Amino acid sequence: MTAQMFFIGFFGISAIWFGVVVFRTFSMVRSALALLFSQTALGAMFLAMQAEFLGVLQIMMMATEMSIMAIFMVMFMMDPGGMGTMDMTHQKRLSLWAGFVSFVGGVAIAVFVDWGPIAAIAPDAAQQTIDLGLEILGRSMLIFEMAGLTILTAMIAATAISIPELKGKQQ
Repeated sequence: MTAQMFFIGFFGISAIWFGVVVFRTFSMVRSALALLFSQTALGAMFLAMQAEFLGVLQIMMMATEMSIMAIFMVMFMMDPGGMGTMDMTHQKRLSLWAGFVSFVGGVAIAVFVDWGPIAAIAPDAAQQTIDLGLEILGRSMLIFEMAGLTILTAMIAATAISIPELKGKQQ
């Protein structure tokens, strides 16, 4: 067993574990941190697979996103520390069935689909990064720009509707 396979397995198990912890805690902030650790483990898996650009991008993006989410939860949640009892799951029976069907479907796709021949050689990490950059800046540029604009609009709208009206009062 190589060190690379060990780390891919370790970070994969860590990602799943922290994904479970997201739903096992009563605190929204702890849930956000567990989700951050889960996504960071995925970024570490990218790093272990020598996809440095994707790994660093995943870790940086999730660190920023989860930090902002935790801050907003502390500001707007009634009980962000989880001192009261709170159930983080809803529609348990439906979600269990949906999760099971999704798992079986994913395994069936992974096992029974003809993925074609395995590549004899793969480009090195630097060439993969160049190819990814050309893809993002080429035909996918408009999609990424629209996604960024949509996310920015949603953030501004969420902030705007969370500010209470002054109703004639000047502060």
